[in-house]
Amino acid sequence: MFKNPSSGSTDAGGNPDQLASGQLGKAVADRTVSGRVLDGANGSGLPGVSVVLKDTRLGTVTDGEGKFKLSIPDQYNTSSATLIFSFIGYASQEALIGSRSSVDVTLAVDNKQLSEVVVVGYGTQSRKNLTTAISTIKPEELNRGAISDVGQLLQGKVPGLNISASGDPNTPSAVVLRGASTINSSQGPFYVIDGVPGADISIIAPDDIASIDVLKDAAATAIYGNRAANGVIMVTTKRGKKGQMQVSYSGYMGIEKVSSKLNMMDATQLRDFLSKNGQSFSPNDDKGANTNWQQAVEKNSAISQNHNLSISGGSEHSNYSASINYLDKQGILQGSSLSRVIARLAVEQYALNDKVKFSLNVTNSNSNANNTPLRNNVLLQMINHLPVSPITNTDGTYFENFQNTGYFNPVAMINHAKDNTKYNNLVGSFNTHVVLPFGLSYDMNLSYQNNTSLHGESYDSYYTQYNSANFYNNPDPPSVHSILNFGTNGSALRNTYQTTRKVLETFLTWDKSFGDHTINAVLGYSYQGSISGDGFQTSSTNFPVDNIGYSNFALSNPYAVSSYRINFGADGIYQETKLISDFARLNYNYKDKYLLQGSVRRDGSSVFGTNNQWGYFPAGSIAWRVNQEDFMQNQKLFNDLKVRASYGVTGNSSGFNAYTAQFISGSLGTYYYNGVQTAAYGPTQAANPNLQWEKTATTNIGIDFTVLKGKLSGTVEWYNKETTGMIYSYRVDPILVPVGSIIANGGNMSNKGIEVSLSATPVQRGKFTWTTGLNLAHNTNKINSLTNPLFVGGDSVRITQPEGAGQTGSTLQILKAGMPLGQFFTLQYAGKNDKGVSQYVDHNGNLTTTPVIGTDYKYMGSPQPKLLVGWTNTLRYGNLDFNVFFRGVFGNKIFNATRADLFRPSTAQFTNILVDVANESATDVNSYKYSSRFIEDGSYVRLDNATLGYNFKNLGQYVKTIRLYASVNNAFVITSYKGIDPEVNQGGIAPGIDANNFYPKTRTILIGLNASF
Repeated sequence: MFKNPSSGSTDAGGNPDQLASGQLGKAVADRTVSGRVLDGANGSGLPGVSVVLKDTRLGTVTDGEGKFKLSIPDQYNTSSATLIFSFIGYASQEALIGSRSSVDVTLAVDNKQLSEVVVVGYGTQSRKNLTTAISTIKPEELNRGAISDVGQLLQGKVPGLNISASGDPNTPSAVVLRGASTINSSQGPFYVIDGVPGADISIIAPDDIASIDVLKDAAATAIYGNRAANGVIMVTTKRGKKGQMQVSYSGYMGIEKVSSKLNMMDATQLRDFLSKNGQSFSPNDDKGANTNWQQAVEKNSAISQNHNLSISGGSEHSNYSASINYLDKQGILQGSSLSRVIARLAVEQYALNDKVKFSLNVTNSNSNANNTPLRNNVLLQMINHLPVSPITNTDGTYFENFQNTGYFNPVAMINHAKDNTKYNNLVGSFNTHVVLPFGLSYDMNLSYQNNTSLHGESYDSYYTQYNSANFYNNPDPPSVHSILNFGTNGSALRNTYQTTRKVLETFLTWDKSFGDHTINAVLGYSYQGSISGDGFQTSSTNFPVDNIGYSNFALSNPYAVSSYRINFGADGIYQETKLISDFARLNYNYKDKYLLQGSVRRDGSSVFGTNNQWGYFPAGSIAWRVNQEDFMQNQKLFNDLKVRASYGVTGNSSGFNAYTAQFISGSLGTYYYNGVQTAAYGPTQAANPNLQWEKTATTNIGIDFTVLKGKLSGTVEWYNKETTGMIYSYRVDPILVPVGSIIANGGNMSNKGIEVSLSATPVQRGKFTWTTGLNLAHNTNKINSLTNPLFVGGDSVRITQPEGAGQTGSTLQILKAGMPLGQFFTLQYAGKNDKGVSQYVDHNGNLTTTPVIGTDYKYMGSPQPKLLVGWTNTLRYGNLDFNVFFRGVFGNKIFNATRADLFRPSTAQFTNILVDVANESATDVNSYKYSSRFIEDGSYVRLDNATLGYNFKNLGQYVKTIRLYASVNNAFVITSYKGIDPEVNQGGIAPGIDANNFYPKTRTILIGLNASF
């Protein structure tokens, strides 16, 4: 029977505040232990130190002079009774009480953060000796919530990492580090998972992550050569530890609801508006309904759940870790969902007196993704549809009115189609590490990646009626739409493709100390062979019944439809590429004071021209640990102070395929010959044997510091990143290629910025602790050049054409030297004239109601954010903790093309309009034109997550800990943006565009449980 000592609290004058919750009964304290805790830095008394009797919840804190007094009940007065002393910024210390009644200790400043190991390319380094820009995120710092994409775990956590996420569970986040380095499609960082280069980040379950290291400057990333221009993210998963097997479970259940909707007119509002303007509905549309089409397409709520079970352990010469993760996340749009199972096994075995270590890692991720059929079309139709029209007619059939151009029932579209993709992603690696004499070690890493997809789409016979109604797709910007045909009596498409990657990496490491000198050198070789698009595609039509879909093509009869052509997929899907590399790195350390690093990688890739398949990527960095100097020894402000600088060159070969530099022939339309229009075939792309990868040179200067006895630490970075030889498609001299193009180097883009990261413990008193972290990042992006002296085109390219009704030919953005990527280029809105018609400023500065597309366009703002902010706070009181995380984006503009297309007072009898349009004149036929009127401030502050948790400890022999928590995601957002949500896509060459394709974001409330046994 345990006895509970009486507890009480007094002031800071030395009387203890004893902690005894959870005990039963009452005991008499038969002796008191007192003492003093001194600051190891200056010898003074240290107030606020936690003093706890080991393996109990009995404790107190030191007073203003560092003194403490603790009464210990008789049942704890054993020969092994031990006190634990802990304080933020200092190393914890244990002291055996024995027969003593007085215990004095001195706490040393904790350099744990400085000595923690950081994963870098082909090795690890201690943080205190880093000369490069690397941010490390631990599992407890990752974002919480119903997250299906690992990119969302890092939102707001790393300065300079701009992540924009969709509400769609099947759409990965757009990730841009330190601004876009290229105008090509691949702007995301390069992932390395447990040493496997280029692994798919979707194979990682959040609960399996041990750490994430974000390599930001070229000195850190250049060791990965031509794949490192966009940064490198190193992910390390959990490993087993020596000791008894540990079983852990974590899981949550969450409910999601749409967090925001467009404020569209209901039937009464729209009817009143038309009546006021002398208009009326067509009888074909007005059926007396009051339909909320957004609500009809969206679910009332979506359920998410996640479960992760893991076991780990180890013996003297081996360890193991295994886990299985199940995720089921419903999308908030009808027809969308994602389920995923991830299984992972990691085994390490030591041999030959622990001089050899074998490691085996196998991870398999299997996903089943249901997409809302023709998702973007559904999103467009749900806001266009008139509320006076019903979802179904009185006979149960779906309501349609094809007399309205481009007008289709979104609920019918979902229920008469299927869109499903099954993914299987296998990553296996085998590593051998051998410790050799003379400080040498040898590593050989073999890895195999296999990604397969099985995709199916089917549109039943209901869709056949859309063929005569001008049904266009609604692609994401900057693509333009094209007309779709759904065959006869239903149509379906099926494809399966496989991508494999085999990698061999082998390197020798020399780690040696000579007195005050330490050298770490790495010399290695890498080979990678990749095959992508290994598979096939086919399509069919003319099915006997509607429920076959894409499951049984044998029952279809496409040959009976003379106009139908089977779709075998695009040209050039199958590709085989190779990458061969040599690399070296040297780190020199003198007295842990002066640090130097140099590296070089030589890459050869089959992707580029035959004359430029090899490239060199050097980098160098230096650092000075100022606090190690003699003149800093007597100062009391800095616990650590380091100044560093780096310069390096990295490359970008991602986003380019095996045919980028090759001669390509294809269809050139038709020509008239002998009375017949005949198909033409010829060159469409010229070969470029001189094509080489884009190069990005980065200069980085950083300061790392820790002050106030470890209570405040931070990093300040300045960088200048410039990409040269940017790849673009140019027009070719007709003598060389009559109607073709050529892929060539020519552009130049720069990014300059400042990043600040701060971490602090403002309060630590007794059982209460408050820790906070703030990161800020500012980046300026600019295209310096897009032209090539040998070819035509490149500069002043207008892009992004949403093609809303009446907007044919209107573009929103421009690629232009001197401007940022995504620069808005459109009409300048100048209010209304005396007749109430919207007018614009023409190219001569005059006002006009008939502006000319392109000619009267002006530069009207940038989508590039000026400031990214992440702010996290954790409050702990005993076993209770509360975490709040805010995220903000400031200074960016959004082109709200969705709002423009709904700003149509003159056509409100045919498509719905926003409530905001109520005061517009129906005679304003210009109100909807894409212009500066619809460019809005995209700044926002979002309460991303708030989590309240309680930790149950010492629950018995078999249960180590249990944690219960409740979270809310996307609690609220503060913004002036008038769209659904200001977090629009920031990736690609068309950032900052809201164009009738925004999957709604949700607000999630979940409860979770973590347990270890």
